[in-house]
Amino acid sequence: MYDLVTALSIWLIPALIVFIPLYAAFRKIPVYESFVDGAKGGFDTAIAIIPHLVGMMVAINMFRASGAMELMVQGLQPLMAAIGIPSEVLPLGMLRPLTGAGSLAYTTHLIENYGPDSIIGRIASTIQGSTDTTLYVLTVYFGAIGIRRSRYALKVGLFSDLVGFVAAVFICLYIFG
Repeated sequence: MYDLVTALSIWLIPALIVFIPLYAAFRKIPVYESFVDGAKGGFDTAIAIIPHLVGMMVAINMFRASGAMELMVQGLQPLMAAIGIPSEVLPLGMLRPLTGAGSLAYTTHLIENYGPDSIIGRIASTIQGSTDTTLYVLTVYFGAIGIRRSRYALKVGLFSDLVGFVAAVFICLYIFG
């Protein structure tokens, strides 16, 4: 099982990088022109979402600086320990839906302290790949097209992050633990 995961991780990205332009050329899609058009649209979108991003970053920093996140982590640690989730990765599970940079910094901290091949390092890396920065995604995508009410998107996104977190932990414990 471990050899299969290793082989996939080595060859999947290069295969996609080769496959996508070849598929586009086969379909007679002008690859470079499509890329340039997309880059132009991306720049306009980036300018349009700056106010939304600033608001979100202020709210995230207030949440972290107030100590609310640390209080939540301390309250959840006994429950997580009871179901077998290492307490070291719990802050990552809380940071990941909020901030990509903050969660990456915390993952780096865990890997530096425990090592990349430790169970904590593997769980942290898998959480990074299995969850998303839900609040950032909602801010960017919904802000870019002017949606003000997200309806169920926030609930579904946060639930998906929870499922991704729990699945990452238990799959890593099963495969590597």
